[in-house]
Amino acid sequence: MNHMPRPLTRSDEASHPNSFIAQRAEDTLIELTRIGPRVVGSMANEESAVEFLRAEVAKVESEMSDLLEIEVDVQQASGAYMHWEMVNMYQGIQNVVVKLSEKNSTNENYLLINSHYDSVPGSPGAGDDGSMVVTMLEVMRVIAKSGDPLAHPIVFLFNGAEENPLQASHAFITQHKWAKNCKALINLDSAGSGGREILFQSGPNHPWLMNYYRNVPHPFANTLAEELFQAGYIPSDTDFRIFRDYGGVPGLDMAYIFNGYVYHTKYNRINAFPRASFQHTGDNVLSLARALANAPELDDTAAHSEGHNIFYDFLGWFMIFYTETTSIIVNVVVTLLALLGVGISIYFMSLRSGCSWKGVLLRFSISIAIQFVSLILAIGLALLVALFMDGVDRSMSWFTSSWTIFGLYLAPIVFGLSILPALYLEKTKRDPLGLGFRIQLFMHSHCICLIVIMLTLTGLSIRSAYLIMLCILFDIVALIVNLVTKWHRKAYLFAIAVTVCQILPLVFFTYLCTVALVTLMPMQGRSGSSTNPDMVIAALVWLFSLMFAGFIAPLIMFFRKTRTIVLCFLGITILFIIIAVTNAGFPYKEKTSPQRYSLIHAHRRLHNADGSTRIDESGLYIYPQDRRFGIAKDNIAAIGEAHQVSDFCDEEMFCGMPLYNHRWNKARQYSMWIETSESPEIPTEYPMLVLQDSSELETSAQRRFNFTLAGPSHMGIFINVKNDARILNWSFNDTLIREQAEPPYMVYFSYGLDDSPLEFTIDVEKTTSTFDTPTLEIGIGGHWVTQDITAIEKLSSYINRFPSYAYIQGWVGTYETWYF
Repeated sequence: MNHMPRPLTRSDEASHPNSFIAQRAEDTLIELTRIGPRVVGSMANEESAVEFLRAEVAKVESEMSDLLEIEVDVQQASGAYMHWEMVNMYQGIQNVVVKLSEKNSTNENYLLINSHYDSVPGSPGAGDDGSMVVTMLEVMRVIAKSGDPLAHPIVFLFNGAEENPLQASHAFITQHKWAKNCKALINLDSAGSGGREILFQSGPNHPWLMNYYRNVPHPFANTLAEELFQAGYIPSDTDFRIFRDYGGVPGLDMAYIFNGYVYHTKYNRINAFPRASFQHTGDNVLSLARALANAPELDDTAAHSEGHNIFYDFLGWFMIFYTETTSIIVNVVVTLLALLGVGISIYFMSLRSGCSWKGVLLRFSISIAIQFVSLILAIGLALLVALFMDGVDRSMSWFTSSWTIFGLYLAPIVFGLSILPALYLEKTKRDPLGLGFRIQLFMHSHCICLIVIMLTLTGLSIRSAYLIMLCILFDIVALIVNLVTKWHRKAYLFAIAVTVCQILPLVFFTYLCTVALVTLMPMQGRSGSSTNPDMVIAALVWLFSLMFAGFIAPLIMFFRKTRTIVLCFLGITILFIIIAVTNAGFPYKEKTSPQRYSLIHAHRRLHNADGSTRIDESGLYIYPQDRRFGIAKDNIAAIGEAHQVSDFCDEEMFCGMPLYNHRWNKARQYSMWIETSESPEIPTEYPMLVLQDSSELETSAQRRFNFTLAGPSHMGIFINVKNDARILNWSFNDTLIREQAEPPYMVYFSYGLDDSPLEFTIDVEKTTSTFDTPTLEIGIGGHWVTQDITAIEKLSSYINRFPSYAYIQGWVGTYETWYF
């Protein structure tokens, strides 16, 4: 999992002239991160970063082969689209777009490579996504200097507004002059800092792309990751979705996933990013860029659209992939082989043991029932531990100390898988069917259970069913070996074939399990407070335990005092629960695995219909991003009395709070508001919403309201209707109105270079009242996210009251509402 190539240095360049040089990329990232956080709307992002990229591209151009040419375009765009439950609107955001092509090329089918240079507030963005930006620059340099043939031009998109979210990719694919020519995509992002980048989305429906990925030097890809991401279990999104949904561009989505603890924090620095990761990613992206830029499929990608892929690497050595249709056939064939093998094995058991065919089948039926109940018991015990840990407010004890997962979840699962078979075999030790045969029946029973699971997943079009298929396949191999050698007749010899045949799947599944845990554990620190993260870990460990322990656990039954051995796993569970509730199970550590909070020191003013003010107060809006927010309750209580934000939601539109985006709205039940005596240090004027005029439309019951809005680079616009009014149309994206979504509505608005006031209109109809009564309630949230929080004295003083292990992403803000 941690194997990395040797990073090449500048001294290696002479002997590797056409290779990616990791040290070059690292040096470039050092310079990029010196700019500081690159938040949309800041000088750092809109001017310094753009100038930096143009200068780097100029360096590439100065070394470029005479056979190639470069064209640079800095796009500035405005637009809007629906992002989940909110309108996502942008104005004057930027993209630095570079086209590398052969001189006089007439080919109009391009390869697109994308990453983003902006970062979240407060983060230098070394891993996310500066590392991929400099990787693209180095790939561009190597290709340009080598003069390798490019049948298709390559468009390098350095997008300047991904964290907003995904605005710049939308601007490019819907508005840029080269967008319609982009036929395939390599998207590069990060949810961590270093390690091996994983290919976690492919296509969709373009399996030919994997023909090229399979040839990269360091493959790391898995269908399971794709399905987990697309099912929403990963609390992130990437530009890949925008290119897919708005441009129909198929491609490959790759990202760093290791060390997600520093993702979107101030610790996401160059010193947390290993040089070898540049080499790993650079080798792969360079190989893909060269291959796809000369792929004949780009001339007509529609002709090669053939359905979904199943894909996975084997320990980083090589890729295995095939279509979903092939997967269904393989799963069915493996099922038939397994059933045939089990049937033959049971037949030989009856011949060898002297038991009747019906007698063996009866014992087999009992074994299946016990095994099925054991699987339920195993997951039940693991989930019970998860519920207990959460109930005593000790969830996430594995967040820093991952070794606790062994005792908390793997041990009770093994106990659950083993205790019932152990008791049954102990009660039937005088059975005429020998112990070896009875243990084989439990292995066959596990195989039957896996077949049921695999066929169910296949029927639900879950491609990750291939994992279960591999378990069954290796069990079949062991069964065939035992039948051919007649080892199945011996009490212990058959275990040799089982053990040997399980070595490979044991290594493979524990590899996948480790990757999954290393990925998902840090993500639970930013997945919100509403769900119990221990349930996720328990379910994951159970799933992989079925695969790597299901056929090995029955071998415990050969030992004397089997019940005692199995009970030891229960003892281990109890021991680890005790450890986890002590300080040894404390989940956080400063810098390396911090606890996350978002915080706004805000001033909110809510006006009545007559213009008077009903609420005028300052306070702290605190958004905890994980389950253990109660751990800092004493620190929070020292600031002031905390109220759940959801307590205000019945009285006020969107709770009357400066919600930053839709995720904040979803998390309001676990977010807090603390009134403070100190007002926030707002660096500029408050957002100014002005009703320019209102005019009658087709009838006196319909009216258009014209507004202008000026304020900071990030604002939330919240709109509700009053007195039976109905919005007919507006100048924002019309999806919410067209689909007749229930108000109130949220519009997320941000701008880059263009800070001119936003002009918008709202058309309203009132059939049961006149426009003399309030028609619209509009709230404006202002967010000064581009400021250096260390320079804001009052905000810093509140942040410093949190524990040292906490990372606070903070800014100042305002929220104000009016009736119209």
